[in-house]
Amino acid sequence: MEGTGVPLVTPFDERGDVDESKLADLVEWVETRGVDFIVPCGSNSEAELMTAEERARVVEIVVESASVPILAGTGHPGLRESTIQTEMAASVGADAALVVTPFYFSHGQDDIAAYYEKLAGLVSIPVYLYSVPKFTHVSLDPDTIVGLSDNENIKGMKDSSGDSDLFRQEVNLTREKDFDMLVGAGGIYAQALEMGATGGVLALANIAPEKCSEIYDLYKKGDKEGAKILNDGMAELNRGVTGTYGISGLKAAMEMRGAPAGFSRSPHRGVGGVEKEALQNLLEGAGLQ
Repeated sequence: MEGTGVPLVTPFDERGDVDESKLADLVEWVETRGVDFIVPCGSNSEAELMTAEERARVVEIVVESASVPILAGTGHPGLRESTIQTEMAASVGADAALVVTPFYFSHGQDDIAAYYEKLAGLVSIPVYLYSVPKFTHVSLDPDTIVGLSDNENIKGMKDSSGDSDLFRQEVNLTREKDFDMLVGAGGIYAQALEMGATGGVLALANIAPEKCSEIYDLYKKGDKEGAKILNDGMAELNRGVTGTYGISGLKAAMEMRGAPAGFSRSPHRGVGGVEKEALQNLLEGAGLQ
């Protein structure tokens, strides 16, 4: 997986059911705006609020609707559930699996490493590690990452820690390996590319796929300063939709741009008028309205 990836939101209808038509339309909306690969059933997809069967169906629809590679989120707290979910994704055509660190219970680094090694040997598609400490309260140590990067079926990692020093260390330690390092923090996308990231999986790409893709393209063309300036111009919007206003705010802002984002699933609630006005201002500040 290289370039700009989008952790695609899942459109739900007013009853809370997956809106399959809108989901297919959303794939087209982001793909025509330049994303290089799509990540269904990640954190921004509200995957933890879906059943295993719903997650498999979402992946299937995305695979059917897309022409770019699909990195499907398949992680659960335990090995059996993650193995089953990964094989469900594989059976409908996903190219690889993004597997979040085991969460809920506390596990040592050796236990986590053994979990990933076992999973990688059981599934039929490549595995990407996924570290998102703000949700799981679990971090992968650099030594654990290095050890796992030697597994022939573990092909990369998404780091959503937002810690640029840690990301730099991870890139440097895996630079000589066949291992993709993907940044998950939109605010440091250009910086991460300069460190050696192969790409990013960015919530921001749901709302500004063309801008995120342009950051990558500018960097690849050698215009590092242009990439950084563009990235800096998206920083406030990124903070708003990944922190201040959350997934419901992200979806509301997407709808303002004409993207078929749909409703969020309970316990998420829609944003109110004040929040919508603030989001509108953030879009205007980023040059998206």
